[in-house]
Amino acid sequence: MVEYRREILGTIVIVVILIILKLILNRIIHKFGNTRSINPNRRKIINNIKDMVIYFLSIIVLAGVWGVDSKQLIVFISSILTILGIGFFAQWSILSNLTAGFILFFSHHLRIGDHIRIVDNDIDCRGEIIDITGFFLHMKTEKGEKITWPNSFILQKGIEILED
Repeated sequence: MVEYRREILGTIVIVVILIILKLILNRIIHKFGNTRSINPNRRKIINNIKDMVIYFLSIIVLAGVWGVDSKQLIVFISSILTILGIGFFAQWSILSNLTAGFILFFSHHLRIGDHIRIVDNDIDCRGEIIDITGFFLHMKTEKGEKITWPNSFILQKGIEILED
């Protein structure tokens, strides 16, 4: 036990920092979401992504604290990232929709309840946004049809917000 005192203390410090970081980022996302009137479900998705990134980084730091050889750690991480990269490349639309959902959350002006028109030569679609998830924007058209658009499509096309 005495021989691992430094590692145990480092682990405790990292866990405390992890908890504090999560609390601070939760507040920031919650405050940002309230300020921009963002749906709680969208905030939950962003919180889940944030948690995955924090946990991944924490595991890397903990591996360093416990003395895992950096060369072995780099080989392990690069192997995992290679496998994920191949998987995401095979499912490119999933990754692009998830990224687009993240961008829509933080920097786009669309809100649930907005009446919009998709500006495209081939598509004439108008309706009300009823939900925006991590992958899709759900819309109810003026004719009462429910349409689901991939988030990446929404970022690629022009969107006009119509006045009620």
